[in-house]
Amino acid sequence: MFAVEVRDHIMIAHSLPRPVFGPAQGMHGATFVVDAAFFTRDVDEDGLAVDIGAATTVLSEVLKPLNYQNLDELAVFKGKVSTTEVIARHIFDQLAAAVSEKRLGPGSHRICRLKVTLHESHAARGWYEADL
Repeated sequence: MFAVEVRDHIMIAHSLPRPVFGPAQGMHGATFVVDAAFFTRDVDEDGLAVDIGAATTVLSEVLKPLNYQNLDELAVFKGKVSTTEVIARHIFDQLAAAVSEKRLGPGSHRICRLKVTLHESHAARGWYEADL
């Protein structure tokens, strides 16, 4: 399996209003480093799994609506607890839609799996990954 992984980041505000989250129940900010890995079973005639420039652009476009936002106020997170895992799944879904729409260029059809990792700190990260 081949993969290309690109990185960006988002700065968000949110609360996690459940007792299990202790002090994070209140409003707080977070900066997530976001990695998106695009997997293919083969490469094209140029030796590419995925166009890294297109992958970088698409990840940036997917993250833009979240950056500098209070996730508690966004319709997409209404009724959800915006944990790292839930945010990763949302980003995954947006990237999967971009793949389906062929926004990663002519090789989009070869992408068979995605992995989205959110790094909360140097010591903790969470992710969502699945086949497409």
